Amino acid sequence: MTVVIPDRRSATGAEPGGRWAHRLMPLVGAVAVVALWWAVILVFDVRSFILPTPGQVVRTLVDQAGYLLDNAWVTLLETVQGFLLAILVAVPLALVVTASKLLERTIYPLLLMLNAVPKVAIAPLLVVWMGFGQFPKVFMVFLVCFFPIVISTAAGLSATPADLVELGRSLRASWWQNLRKIRMPAAVPQLFVGLKVAITLAVIGAVIAEFVGATAGLGYVIVVSGASADTALAFAAMVLLGAMSVALFYALVAVERRLLPWAEQ
Repeated sequence: MTVVIPDRRSATGAEPGGRWAHRLMPLVGAVAVVALWWAVILVFDVRSFILPTPGQVVRTLVDQAGYLLDNAWVTLLETVQGFLLAILVAVPLALVVTASKLLERTIYPLLLMLNAVPKVAIAPLLVVWMGFGQFPKVFMVFLVCFFPIVISTAAGLSATPADLVELGRSLRASWWQNLRKIRMPAAVPQLFVGLKVAITLAVIGAVIAEFVGATAGLGYVIVVSGASADTALAFAAMVLLGAMSVALFYALVAVERRLLPWAEQ
């Protein structure tokens, strides 16, 4: 007699216990980092104005929650607006770049030159050119996010499978039909690779811009707290920046899984 053992794996191929272990690993890593942080303070007797304890950071997060959340909202708006602006400009430009070899050879070197310029060096100039408002911060986020998105989109468009290209030709598809129904769907997975890289850089771009000429935002909080040696407040702002970056990244991952369910591992 043959004994059939039921398969306890889910539809995605992962066992239930493995899925929970996978979800708990980031929490385990965070606990390990906090434990190491606390151990360094205890072993080396580090003073609080140099390195605050995790407890002091938590107290600051609670005591100044309103102030920190108001500034976090400013940074979040700058990050999202700059990221969306980068998508609106980078994706059409990638279409232009991949339209012909001549355009690719003309535009690509200019993009490489733009990406090679240190963004930290541009931040003071943006204040001179655009003032102290929100737009210089948004533009800095745009500059940081633009290159990964345009490169990944162009790579995806250029890597369309040859059999799909031949199928479009055999069906006499127009340029627009070929782009909309063949090339763009084939490029979407590669596009999301660039988007996930860009969203992690977007928060960094916003903070860099807030270091120069800002009156609000978590970057501004870090500068002010550093000047007053309030390291607990600076660490609280950095904790919020990390949480914001992780939340934006996994929000984008959720969108990717919604649009590309077959891409989920």
